[in-house]
Amino acid sequence: MSEGNASAIPLQFAPFGSALDAGFWHKLTQNKLEVYKLDDQPRPIHGFYYNGDAPGLPCRMSLEFNAFDENYKSPPRCCLSYGTLHNMNTMEAFKESDKKALIDSAAQKIWEDITSGAAVQNPSLLTRFLLLTFADLKKYYYYYWFAFPALCYHDNITLATEPVTIKTAFTEKQISSLQQSYDTLCEGGQQVGFFLVKREGDEVTVGNLRDWDTFFGSQRKVTVGFCDPCTLDKHPGWPLRNLLALVAYKWSDRIDELEILCFRDRVREGVRDSSHSLLLQVNMAAVQSQTECPKCVGWEKNQKGKLGPRMVNLSASMDPARLAESAVDLNLKLMRWRLLPSLDLDKISSCRCLLLGSGTLGCNVARCLLGWGVRTITLVDNSKVSFSNPVRQSLFEFEDCVQGGKPKAEAAAEKLKRIFPGVNATGVTLSIPMPGHPVGTSEEAVSQTREDVQKLEELLDSHDAVFLLMDTRESRWLPTVMAASKRKLVINAALGFDTYMVCRHGLKRPLSDQAEGGSSADTAPMHSTMGRVIPGHMLGCYFCNDVVAPGNSTRDRTLDQQCTVTRPGISMVAAAMAVELLVSVLQHPDGGQASADTTGKDDHFSADYTSPLGLVPHQLRGFLSRFHTVLPASIRFNRCTACSELVIQKYESDGFDFLLEAFNSPSSYLEDLTGLTQLHLETQDAEIWELSDDEDMM
Repeated sequence: MSEGNASAIPLQFAPFGSALDAGFWHKLTQNKLEVYKLDDQPRPIHGFYYNGDAPGLPCRMSLEFNAFDENYKSPPRCCLSYGTLHNMNTMEAFKESDKKALIDSAAQKIWEDITSGAAVQNPSLLTRFLLLTFADLKKYYYYYWFAFPALCYHDNITLATEPVTIKTAFTEKQISSLQQSYDTLCEGGQQVGFFLVKREGDEVTVGNLRDWDTFFGSQRKVTVGFCDPCTLDKHPGWPLRNLLALVAYKWSDRIDELEILCFRDRVREGVRDSSHSLLLQVNMAAVQSQTECPKCVGWEKNQKGKLGPRMVNLSASMDPARLAESAVDLNLKLMRWRLLPSLDLDKISSCRCLLLGSGTLGCNVARCLLGWGVRTITLVDNSKVSFSNPVRQSLFEFEDCVQGGKPKAEAAAEKLKRIFPGVNATGVTLSIPMPGHPVGTSEEAVSQTREDVQKLEELLDSHDAVFLLMDTRESRWLPTVMAASKRKLVINAALGFDTYMVCRHGLKRPLSDQAEGGSSADTAPMHSTMGRVIPGHMLGCYFCNDVVAPGNSTRDRTLDQQCTVTRPGISMVAAAMAVELLVSVLQHPDGGQASADTTGKDDHFSADYTSPLGLVPHQLRGFLSRFHTVLPASIRFNRCTACSELVIQKYESDGFDFLLEAFNSPSSYLEDLTGLTQLHLETQDAEIWELSDDEDMM
C-alpha cells in the first residue's frame, strides 16, 4: 500500500456522542432492583447508530429501553453495536473504577475480533462500546460515562486528496445502483454497517467483507464502504477507525490504492438522497506483523468538553405518580438483595385489604399497609371526624373536623391517595348491624339492615384479607361470621388502656378439600391439638375464648368508658403488629392455613412453622406497663357464637333471617343455638355437686 507523502492531508474522525432514551434508565432501574441487585459484573447491552441524519446533527450512539434484550434487533435502517455495561453499586466505586483498564479490555476484544477473523464475519463487532454507570435510585440521578474504543494506528493515516462527495464522483445511475445494491445486501437481516464496493460502468455492486477474495479477485484498487453516522462535510465518523485497522491487518498486502465510501443515506420529505456521501483516498501502511493490541482512545467528553462522566436527573422529568410508585417499591425490593431473597412482594401488593374501622387503629393499619406496598385498601366506618381525632388518628387533620366533620372512611381514603397516588383507596360509609343492638321490625328498618348486610357481604367477597378494627366487641361479630363462611383471612386488633391483642382467625379449609375427604367440622387429630402445634384451620377466632354471646357493650357507660381511652402509642404498636402478622401469613407456604405454636420456648422457631419473615403466631398480647408481649394460641371452641359450625351452617342456610333474629333477640338466642346455655347449666350443676361433696366430707 502506498505510503504517505509530504503533501498528504491528515485524516480526522468525528467522535461518537451518546444518546440515551429515558426508557433505558427506567429499564436499568428495574434490572438493578430485580435482577442485578448487588452483582456488579459486566453485562451485555446493545446500541445503534444511524447514517441518515440531517445536517448539523452530531455523530451519536443511541440506547433505548430494549438495549438489555438478549435477542436485540436495532431499529430499521440503523446499524447494530455491541456494548458492555459496568454498573457500580456505589458512587465511590464509580469514581475509582480503572478507566484505562476498562477501555484497554474493550480494545483487546476488538483486536482479537480482528486477528481471529470474527470481525470479518460480523463487522458490527468493530463498533463495540462500554458504558460505566451508577444509579442513585433514591434521587433518580444517573451518572454515566461512555467509551467508544478506537484502535490507534501505529502510523498516521492520511488522505491523498481532499474528500469529495459521490455527487461529483458518481453518476446519478451509479448512485441509484449503489442504493439498490445496498438494499439487496441488507434484505432479510440486520443493517450492514461495513461492506465492499465495486464500480463497473453505471453498475455499482456491494458485497460483504467476508467475500473479499471472490468480490475483488486480483484487483488491487479497492473501495470499502461503511455506514457513516457523521454529517460533517470533510470528515468521516468514528466507525471508520476500527475498519481501517481491520483492512490494514487483513488485506493491506493486496492493496495498492484504498478508497473509502462514507455512505450517508438520508430521506427528506419522502425523497431518498445519498449524494452527500463522501469518498476518501487513503494512505495507510500495513500492520500484519503487529501482534500486540494497539493503544486505544475513546472516552467520551462531558458537556464541558472535558474527559469526565455525565449525569442525568430524571426526577423532574418523570411522571410524579410513576416516580412515587417506583420509590415506594424501592425499600421493599432492597430487602431481597441481602436479607430476604425469597420475599414474594407480589403476594403482598396484590392482597386486597378491607379495613373495618377507620379510627385510631384503622388509620395506622392503612399507613403500615402502604409501607408494605399494598395497592388496594378499602376503609369502612359510619362516623365523622371529630375535633379529638386528628391528634390520635394519623390520617386526619383539623380541616377534616370543621362543619360537622367529614365521613371518616372517605376522608381517610382521600388522605391515602394524597400520600401515595398509586394506591387504590376507597372509603365506604356503612353501619354494621350488631347483636344486642335491635334494629326493629319496621319495614324501613329491616330494609336498611338488609342493605347494610348485603353491602358488607359484597365487600368481603371483593377482598382477600379483613382487618377488624372497630371500637366494640359486638361490631366484630357479623364480619367474623361472614368471613368464616367465605374462607377469608381475618386479622383482629383490639386495645385496652395499656394492653393490646392481635390475632388471626383460624381459616377454614376450602370446601374442595373437604369434599375430597376432609371433615365438614374441620376437626383436628387429638395429638396435634393437644400438643405444641395447632393446625391453621383449627385456630380460634376473637370470640372463641368467650362463654357468653356478644351484647350491647355501650349501655350504661360513662364518658370515659364510651371513648377508647388508651395510652397514645399503643394503637401504633398494635396496628404495626396486625399488618406484620398479615404479611408473615402471606409469606408462609401454607398461607392462612399456617399452623401456630402453643409453646413459649425458642425451639418453636422451626422451619416447618415459619415464613421467610419468621414465626407466624396465632395471637399477640402486649402489656405496655411491663413492655412485654406473649404469643398464646388457642383451639377453635365448638360452641363459639361466631365461628362454630352451628352458627356458620345457620347463616348459610337461613341467611338474613338468621342474622335479623340475632340482632333483635337477647344474647340468649346465640347461647341457646350454640349450646352455651346448656354449658352454663352443666357448670352450675357441677358446682352444686362439688359443694355437696364438701359438706358430706365435713
